[in-house]
Amino acid sequence: MTVSVPAEALGALVARIFAAAGVPEASARTVAQGLVDADLEGQPSHGVMLVDMYLARIKRGSVSTNVSGAIVSDREAAVVLDAGHALGQLTGDQSIALAVERARRFGAGVVAVRHGFHFGTARRYALQAAQADCVGIVTCNTRPLMPAPGGAERVVGNNPLAIAVPTDGAIPIVLDMATSEAAMGRIRMAEKAGTAIPGTWAVKADGSPTTSPADAIAGMLLPSGGAKGFGLAFLIDLVCGLLSGGASGDKVSPLYGDFTVPYDCSHLFVAIDVAHFVDPILFRAAAAAAAERLRGGRTAPGVSQLFAPGEPEWRNREQAQGKIRLEPAVADMLLKLAGEMHVSAAPLAAEQGQSSEEPKHAQA
Repeated sequence: MTVSVPAEALGALVARIFAAAGVPEASARTVAQGLVDADLEGQPSHGVMLVDMYLARIKRGSVSTNVSGAIVSDREAAVVLDAGHALGQLTGDQSIALAVERARRFGAGVVAVRHGFHFGTARRYALQAAQADCVGIVTCNTRPLMPAPGGAERVVGNNPLAIAVPTDGAIPIVLDMATSEAAMGRIRMAEKAGTAIPGTWAVKADGSPTTSPADAIAGMLLPSGGAKGFGLAFLIDLVCGLLSGGASGDKVSPLYGDFTVPYDCSHLFVAIDVAHFVDPILFRAAAAAAAERLRGGRTAPGVSQLFAPGEPEWRNREQAQGKIRLEPAVADMLLKLAGEMHVSAAPLAAEQGQSSEEPKHAQA
């Protein structure tokens, strides 16, 4: 049975855990909010299930508790940032803000990031650009997880891509996709929950089909759209790694591998200032009208509603009404970490009938 907890209180718990590990409090809240937002949007693979991995890497030194990266190259619209293996939500916010600032001045801003770490959902940053009346494009690379068409070895990651545009109204327009049929995080969620996965998501190491999360993790993910998804993933890997002077291909380490070795991925953040091209008011209105036409289109038999890109996640958040349902394994993990870090386990302690009082030896 899942555990229902208030999102705000869950974010406070996660922030306490990170603060106890040495992350400055304001930055700990930023990281926690990014993870909680993913859960609210129905993306638990990028949510609080990641806390134990993040924390283990902080403890073992492969993730820094620094709150920002360092600019190593600055040429007007083009910037290279060395993230220094800091938490990705922090350097991601820094990078997209910098890209938007340069877009205001030059029409477009591009920030390439090396020595990066997992930054959660890419949509988070693309939407920040859209909210500033910019087109936002965000992508990153991962360790190799997918074979080339017809291949029998991992050669490229399931590198995600997010694109968001400014629009009127509450519902955002944002594409956020992995270039595999399913993100590795979803497979890890299935493994933690003890459930099978669809046979189209991955293959075993020898290329044979599987519905086992464990076999999929040891095997290979399948690209979305076959050769098209593979080609997109391959080009994302090159653009992120080569523009930043960072890692690409097998130089990116496994996220769940040796926690003493930095993940060392590369990111790319692009902002295009709409006002340099057209009136933002007209752009937003036209984008909203296009999304509304899509929603009002004819549906196929058995389909009751059509959605614009990004709308399902927005609806998930609205329907959640500020509550998150955690898998028991994730709730247990957070309870365990709270005890180890000597911080209050509220709201989980209260949900499971334990005392939610702050321990006497609490550090945060």
